[in-house]
This record gives sequence, structure tokens and C-alpha cells, in this order.
Amino acid sequence: MAIITVSRMYGSGGSDVAARVAQMLGWSLLDNAFVDAVAERLGVPASEVQAREERTPSLVERLASALAVASPEILPPPTEQIPPSEERMADVTRRIIEEAVARGNAVLVGRGAQSVLARRAGVLHVFCYAPREALVRRVAERRGIAAAEAEKVVEETNKQRDQYVRTTFKRSWKAHENYHLSVNTEWLGVEGAAQAIVDVARRMGF
Repeated sequence: MAIITVSRMYGSGGSDVAARVAQMLGWSLLDNAFVDAVAERLGVPASEVQAREERTPSLVERLASALAVASPEILPPPTEQIPPSEERMADVTRRIIEEAVARGNAVLVGRGAQSVLARRAGVLHVFCYAPREALVRRVAERRGIAAAEAEKVVEETNKQRDQYVRTTFKRSWKAHENYHLSVNTEWLGVEGAAQAIVDVARRMGF
């Protein structure tokens, strides 16, 4: 069996590239399905997982979580279920990644898969990136928002992804040494980037 992990800068179109790679190879794809799987395991709405995945908790969230565990009596009675901690979400995500690997050939998108499987043989780690202007333009077009707002979304989302990997896995998200292949999706386009990844995968005997 073989695995391809696709890490992506927000706005690079990395998810589209990953979907195309999976289609070209005839492999399974685990991208948004991560959200549903984690939500099901934790017994929370998918929207809760989607809002918190690949991000680190704020100081207020960390304090509230610590207080809820250490001194629940000082908090007001909850009106709804306390959301799972980031540590628990990360643990469940790890298990889902490992289960996906056990099932066979797959393309795994984000969620720290490149870190979880860093020492595993038979894995191709890919990073999708693009110049800042291209990231902003894609996000503005896809979300129908102004360029200034898109720029803030791109900056914050990529910052959170970087912090998530650093905090959860103690690794650098953008470090070249953590990937076998980096593709510029602005230069290659989605189809060209996917073809480049597939070509490398086939040369590796995948």
C-alpha cells in the first residue's frame, strides 16, 4: 500500500489538487471526510470540528478548558456539552489517519498527516503553495469577498495551520525537509500540479 499526504497553504487549491491526484490514481481521498469521521468519534456536530480543526486554541479557550477540568465548580452550569479539547481532537485525528493507512492506497489532505506519518515508509509528502497574491485572489473569488478581507483570511488561516503543526507535532509546517515534493499551484495549475505529483508517485513505484 502507498500513501500521499497533501499539505496546503490556504488559497493554493491544494484540496482540488489532492482530489485530482486521487482520481488519477484511483485511490481513496480523505479530506472533508476527516471532519465527519472526527465528529462522529467525538459525538459533536461536524460544524464544531470544522470550526476548530487545524488551529490552536486561543488563550481564553485554553483557560476555560483548564478551569473546566481543574475547578469545574467555579464555572457556571453548562447549557450544552463542553466541546472536546484540541488534544483529544488531535488524538482522534491521528487514529483516523492510521486507520486510513491500514485500509490501503489513499491521499490524505492536511490535518498533520505529514507529521503523523513522517517516519513511515511508502509515503509521499507533498506541499502545495502559491505566491501570496495568488492565494488572496483565489480566496476572494471562491468566497466572493473583497481582496482586503481575503488577505486577512489567508494570513490568519495559514498562521493557524503553522501553529497547529508546531504545537501538536513540534515540527515546522513549511520546512522543506518535511516534504518530498513542493508544487507551485499558481505556476502549474491544479491539473499540472496533480500530474506532477502522480508522475513522482509512479516513479516511486506507487
